[in-house]
Amino acid sequence: MTVRVERVFELPAPPADVWAFIADAERRAGAISVVEDFETTGDRTATWHVELPIPRMDRTIAVETEDVELDEPRYVEFVGRSRAMNVQGEHTLEATDDGTRLINRFIVDGRLPGVETYFKRKLDDELANLEADARAFLEP
Repeated sequence: MTVRVERVFELPAPPADVWAFIADAERRAGAISVVEDFETTGDRTATWHVELPIPRMDRTIAVETEDVELDEPRYVEFVGRSRAMNVQGEHTLEATDDGTRLINRFIVDGRLPGVETYFKRKLDDELANLEADARAFLEP
């Protein structure tokens, strides 16, 4: 089973300011509660060390991520691959009269038992974390 989620945030800041947050892979990873550590491995690549609270998962999982498309300041897409799951994330920015609409799409394809169930229950919470971190970043 694949988990798909789309959420839209209306942020009171211009697209360039929102871009500074969402195009930063380390900030995106930092917003996700199960990311225990993050290390940059290249210009567009990084490893997220993820700890999932699921049965029989007693260590962190290294998720190799890559920003596969960057269209400043409009769009960023990343993929993450590991033995436990594959992840795809997209962030589209649209200027509005009051700031920026940030459209977030995530797909998680679990490869181990329990991964998809966890994300089915928790992906909304993780996106709420992303929104809260974006708002904190954008505050004057």
